[in-house]
Amino acid sequence: MRVLVVGGGGREHALCWFLARTATVYCSPGNPGTALVGTNLPIPVSDHWGIAAAVREYKIDLTVVGPEAPLAAGLVDYLTALGFACFGPTASAARIEASKAYAKEVMGRAHVPTARSGTFRDRNAAHRYIDAHAEPLVVKASGLAAGKGAVVCQSRAEARAAASEMLGGSLGEAGREVVIEEFLPGEELSILALTDGEQTQLLTPAQDHKRLQDGDLGPNTGGMGAYAPVGIAQPALLAQIDERILRPTLAELARQGAPFRGALYAGLMISPDGHSSVVEFNCRFGDPETQAVLPVSEGDITASMWAIARGERWQPRSGAVRAQSVAVTTVLAARGYPDRPAKGAPITVPDSLPEDTILFHAGTACDSAGTLRTAGGRVLCATGLGSDIRSAQRASLALADAVQFEGKTFRRDIGWREAARARAS
Repeated sequence: MRVLVVGGGGREHALCWFLARTATVYCSPGNPGTALVGTNLPIPVSDHWGIAAAVREYKIDLTVVGPEAPLAAGLVDYLTALGFACFGPTASAARIEASKAYAKEVMGRAHVPTARSGTFRDRNAAHRYIDAHAEPLVVKASGLAAGKGAVVCQSRAEARAAASEMLGGSLGEAGREVVIEEFLPGEELSILALTDGEQTQLLTPAQDHKRLQDGDLGPNTGGMGAYAPVGIAQPALLAQIDERILRPTLAELARQGAPFRGALYAGLMISPDGHSSVVEFNCRFGDPETQAVLPVSEGDITASMWAIARGERWQPRSGAVRAQSVAVTTVLAARGYPDRPAKGAPITVPDSLPEDTILFHAGTACDSAGTLRTAGGRVLCATGLGSDIRSAQRASLALADAVQFEGKTFRRDIGWREAARARAS
């Protein structure tokens, strides 16, 4: 099989790495990491015509679209109309991520548990809502904001300021509409499900770490690391999530004429009493969760993606985890991330990586002399594998320490909740 992965970040490198086990892989536009496992094609994700031409030229059997922007822009619609097999939702279904206001509407109609909220385009109306609700509050840009559109506000004053900035244009069109919601206490859980719009195949559960600094301090980011599997994600909880969240959401999207086929990501908050509520939906594989989930996943995920893309009957299988395998992914970010990441610093990667590690490229590029340099906020993802959370943490940090570039920023506590559970058991 020939597979084209659209995108050029850490998620796409992980997808290429995984798919290359059973397929010939191309990536558009790719990065220096994807070039190690496949062939890069210098075509931007926004160039629908160019991607279609590449599918024809390279006789691609399956196209997998990684990032949310081309999904929301209708790349799957375009390729499907030309008769190409493409894994990912249509633009109408991708609204589940492209518009948080729409996602709230879908969840309300489907009776899916989520935080109480209000949606606003007017600053004064947003302020009145904030003043009438208890602290803390979460202010979210409704549109796509590259992981920078959610602000947890400890006070109403912070919430008013965040809403004013977004509605005032700080995030461009993404913030012209904001969702203001109650803060949900608990533990986060990331669920990735392959789906044909009715059936679901849950992959290995993961937990993301959004805050920039150790101890979950500092600003929210697109994700500073993740680990998988997660101890709290026992079969009973996963069944509850499937029955009360995923399937009702898919049914409501279908009722609205936007059937979802692809990878549905549910970012959840698990309350202290074990109930799950939706924090957000994404219309694609998570980043950096994919870099932790795929290395520990078993089962023919590629075959499921192929069947879904072609509209064929398929038999979903529960997300099996490789025996005695835990993955911890530590994101190496550039100085200034998430607000103003510095770019262009040379990167030194050891010739021989530490044992039980995988280095996924996210924001890297090679200059004309072949020097690897930083080219984005999240630069590299250091994934460590182990028989338990502590050994996986050690492997991940060994790789994070071995890679060098000026301004390297990373957390040393990815998986800290799981490690605390292990110590207590």
